[in-house]
Amino acid sequence: MSGTYSQIYIQYVFAVKGKQNLLQKPWREDVFKYISGIIKAKGQKSIIVNGVENHVNVFVGLKPSMNISDLVRDIKNNSSKFINEQKYLPVKFSWQEGYGVFSYSHSHIDNVYKYIANQEEHHKKKSFKEEYLDFLEKFQVEYNEKYLFDWLEE
Repeated sequence: MSGTYSQIYIQYVFAVKGKQNLLQKPWREDVFKYISGIIKAKGQKSIIVNGVENHVNVFVGLKPSMNISDLVRDIKNNSSKFINEQKYLPVKFSWQEGYGVFSYSHSHIDNVYKYIANQEEHHKKKSFKEEYLDFLEKFQVEYNEKYLFDWLEE
């Protein structure tokens, strides 16, 4: 019997609700490890999870049996529940609605990994809004400005 073998490389980008810098350094890495655990529990390959105070980048090796929107829904729901249960913040934490998702070939894995690993340094030069709009343009994604994230920079 023949089988199906594949690996699809996907980068998710999503933001903290309320245009706030709530993902604080003392516990941010714990959240990223938790997100990685969610991905692995769903039978997918977590390549890297990283971000800064107001957004997260998640790079995943996705099997074709996994729906892209189902995985990000589960990541966002479970990680916000985790953050709230840990009582990291005096307010209720949640993610903004929506997300960006971008695909890559196997030859881009190292560059995407390095880019995501270096988020703090990268965002000293470029805002989240600039970064996200660059992704949309680079991947030729048509968008309506009014349906993008609520930006902290505004």
